[in-house]
Amino acid sequence: MIGPDRRRRHLAVVPPETDVPETDVPETDVSLPEASLQAVPETAGLVPDTPDQDATDPTGPTQDAAILTSGVGIRYGRRWALQGCSLNIPRGSVVAVVGRNGAGKSTLLQLLAGLLRPDAGSVTVLGQPTWPPRSGWLTQVGFVAQDKALYPGLRVVDLLRFGRRNNPGWDQEFAQRRLRERGVPLGARIGKLSGGLRTQVALALALAKRPEVLLLDEPLADLDPLARREVMSSLMVDLMERNTTVLFSSHSLTDLARVCDWLVLIDGGQVRLADSIDALVARHRLLIGPVESATRIADRVAVVSAHRGDRQAILLVDGHDPAVELDPHWTVRQPAVEDLVFGYLQQVP
Repeated sequence: MIGPDRRRRHLAVVPPETDVPETDVPETDVSLPEASLQAVPETAGLVPDTPDQDATDPTGPTQDAAILTSGVGIRYGRRWALQGCSLNIPRGSVVAVVGRNGAGKSTLLQLLAGLLRPDAGSVTVLGQPTWPPRSGWLTQVGFVAQDKALYPGLRVVDLLRFGRRNNPGWDQEFAQRRLRERGVPLGARIGKLSGGLRTQVALALALAKRPEVLLLDEPLADLDPLARREVMSSLMVDLMERNTTVLFSSHSLTDLARVCDWLVLIDGGQVRLADSIDALVARHRLLIGPVESATRIADRVAVVSAHRGDRQAILLVDGHDPAVELDPHWTVRQPAVEDLVFGYLQQVP
């Protein structure tokens, strides 16, 4: 859980910009009491009141990387929630972050959002270290937490004004239009909305700040399948037009495979796969053939996982062997994203 001190780092006192008329809902005072500032919603794109600092040198291998981590770890007591995590994700990538419950996916996204301080290693996003988070940097990063923390007593329009006054690149017209098109009443209080409508508000808040990097932690869990598909499609259209880098955590592999071009698989707090989906698919093969010769295959190529029946075996292998692929007893197929994920989660020791 992220404590009040860490949430407070997402707060800024920024001179309010010129108000944009909002015809549907009358203007009200949305200034927040000091106590409530300690639980500010991450999705509102708030920024800390610490001064800007110079970015790190973007030259060298990090120049084209939106996200760069090296040996990163987070420890809770004696348990490592994330350990030895090294990533180099190019700008403009749409990344599926997958793994079992408790694997470390949310921890990774919170690290990248500047909500956690690493206990080991280094993290840079857009060429700057994420800890301590800097105000100028946070305006370029959007984050939707799994619990979608929003003030239940505020109205939707209040959160829009709050986000607008704290983000220089805020697109008020976009936020209002997106919410109206999805049936979200701007005058409704957050606590009175359904889970699906709260998700729509959280996404609108994150998108309206026009971030260069968007971090989404299980954002679609509250949506029905039809709404989930519509949100995914519209989300990708919005983001691809601006070449936004997206990290997307979800258990819905079908949704992720449809829109993502990178895969990060985390298991037991460690990164097991991290590469473009095209490269991973090209590197692996599914082999289907007689179970009695499966051991011979394992002697020739690295077997990631194996399912053996009475007569047939299905092997996910990392690498190629022409002799195996030309064997008429074996059928060779390219794996889908689901095959890669399930195969590595069930990997042969």
